[in-house]
Amino acid sequence: MIEIITLSLIQGITEFLPISSSSHLIILSEYLEFNNKNLEIDVSLHIGSFLAVIFFFRKDIFNFVQNKDLFLKILIGSLPVMIVGYFLVKFNFIDQIRNIKVIGWTTLIFGILLYLSDRSDIKNKINSNFTLKSAVLIGLLQILSLIPGVSRSGIAITGARVLKFNRYDSAKISFLLSIPTLAAVSLFGLNNLVKSESYDFSFLIIISIIFSFLFSFITIKYFLKYIKTFSLNIFVIYRVILGIGLLVLAYL
Repeated sequence: MIEIITLSLIQGITEFLPISSSSHLIILSEYLEFNNKNLEIDVSLHIGSFLAVIFFFRKDIFNFVQNKDLFLKILIGSLPVMIVGYFLVKFNFIDQIRNIKVIGWTTLIFGILLYLSDRSDIKNKINSNFTLKSAVLIGLLQILSLIPGVSRSGIAITGARVLKFNRYDSAKISFLLSIPTLAAVSLFGLNNLVKSESYDFSFLIIISIIFSFLFSFITIKYFLKYIKTFSLNIFVIYRVILGIGLLVLAYL
């Protein structure tokens, strides 16, 4: 149970903060022997995060008629990472670069890029300036998040800040872009479970979905409140320290 709560906490927090969920889960499995880290739990964690972001933005989603142009842009912007991700997973490329050295470098480098982008002047807002071109550009940048340590949320926020969206709208764009991506990851995982014919719908799966949902929802809510007042420097500092620490471990 403690392992499930820990995994749910890491998934819920790191999925939406610009610090990379995959890298933290990889680090966790690398240095701690978690028996419950399997495909069933992994899928459950992503389903919990997916449900959380859907629930948080339920008003925007239910008001689909008014926001249909926005969601069309979000869907188109999500296609590049889903298409490229499918082929990278199919040909087992991601597993080949899933190591501490890669995570260390990407955590450090993209943390610095996050800092540089956060210094952009603010003039664009999601309601008036989020064009199809903006969605595609940020969507293409999300392909980089397939490299462990980059962070899908982090690179989406970085891209939006470079395009001069304010911090709140940059995070909102990132969260909305996570909806199709999390849906695709969840469906892909469920499909693999069905094909394996070894899945077992257990109490732990329900618990992992519930806790992942709770931690994800809390993270989304308070991160959006936080960046209305503060910069992204705290996350930059965390990434730099973590990146340097991982590189020290990798090369010593």
